[in-house]
Amino acid sequence: MVFSSLLFLFRFLPVVLLLYFTVPRRAKNLILLLVSLVFYAWGEPVYVLLMITSIFVTWLGGLLVDHFQRAGKPGRAKVSLILSVGIGLGFLIFFKYTGFIMRTVAQITGWQGRVLELALPIGISFYTFQTISYIIDVYRGNAGVQKNIISYGAYVTMFPQLIAGPIVQYRTIDAQLRSRQETAEEFAEGVNRFIVGLGKKVLLANNAGALWDSIRTLEAAQIPMVNAWIGLAAFTFQIYFDFSAYSDMAIGLGHMFGFRFLENFDYPYLSKSVTEFWRRWHISLGTWFREYVYIPLGGNRRGTAILIRNTMIVWLLTGIWHGADWNFLIWGLYYGVILMVEKLFLSKFLEDLPEGLAHVYCMLLVMLGWLIFSAGDIADPTGYFLAMIGLAGNSLADSGSFYILYTNAVLLIGLVIGSTKLPRHIAGRILKRASGSDAACILLRCAFYAGVFLLSVAYLVDASYNPFLYFRF
Repeated sequence: MVFSSLLFLFRFLPVVLLLYFTVPRRAKNLILLLVSLVFYAWGEPVYVLLMITSIFVTWLGGLLVDHFQRAGKPGRAKVSLILSVGIGLGFLIFFKYTGFIMRTVAQITGWQGRVLELALPIGISFYTFQTISYIIDVYRGNAGVQKNIISYGAYVTMFPQLIAGPIVQYRTIDAQLRSRQETAEEFAEGVNRFIVGLGKKVLLANNAGALWDSIRTLEAAQIPMVNAWIGLAAFTFQIYFDFSAYSDMAIGLGHMFGFRFLENFDYPYLSKSVTEFWRRWHISLGTWFREYVYIPLGGNRRGTAILIRNTMIVWLLTGIWHGADWNFLIWGLYYGVILMVEKLFLSKFLEDLPEGLAHVYCMLLVMLGWLIFSAGDIADPTGYFLAMIGLAGNSLADSGSFYILYTNAVLLIGLVIGSTKLPRHIAGRILKRASGSDAACILLRCAFYAGVFLLSVAYLVDASYNPFLYFRF
């Protein structure tokens, strides 16, 4: 079940809201836990047991870590930490990477045995990272232990961010789990944010994805150079609007239930360097790797060689976190190398470069990164790259190129504008002009959100194309 579905919008969510706001406060976390398990089991009826096991193991691990630390037994606390984290990582590695490891071994050694192919539990990368961050923070003393397994289970399984984040660190919502306050203003803010995310997903991401799908499966020689760039641009926007839309909807749902999740995107396509891009893209993942991998390894405090080693380890892990295939590993190393080159050699040059040129530099590298990222979905990734630079025996453009540009002009313009701060700026100016009348502001806001919601629902009624890219991670 995805947020951008009629089933979720008109059945699941209304029932959940009704239940949540009618039970007494002491039962709200229990309701969140139960409905979140139902939400997950809807698509993963078997793997819900795996998630429950992961919850119990890390909850018990937190209790043991806290107990041994209070008892003055740091060695046993560390063993409890290692065992809890090891079991959680073991689940992730087994279900996500076993097939990839066995295929790789078979390719290298010629082994003819049966490769174990397991269905990937939805959201396992996200909820595993949350449980690991909890147990580590308890060990470090950065978060208090959660003795109530219902509240802890609600934190791990919370359906607004269970499937695709943002990755929520326990310490950021510890107090909210215990004593949050739902208000009408908070609920309205959540509804508005959810509708914006729904519109981004349904009206922008889905249409960009359809354009990309119409181009990526063609043979390289059949793709004119212009079409190849249009296709990659469409995927570049699809993955941004798809993932950021899900984050918007998750944050909006959080508001409805009294939670405030941290932002996950900050207009990444406005960046003027790849370093800046990764400060703005999937912020919760970058924060997780920085706090639980990069800094513990020594960060940048122990010389250039250690800095390079730590950066490459983090980006190798970032790559394979996204998927168990070689293109994701290469994608991670690709960014590790670029970020090191920027840090060691290009930072001053990029600061002095005119903003327009710096932005072009950044977006070209980001788009090439998305080509590597999507290599598993392209008929011939190398050929596609050659088509982009006109070396695949293809033409510069043909009549189909102009047809694609003409029929998708409104979409492409909307994608470009939507990835900037311009819509927010325009909305602010309009509301400012209407600020003399509260009624006018309310009407404008209501008209906008109602319009986006109705358009999105109309699209969902007619369309069968409604993928969600980050489900596979």
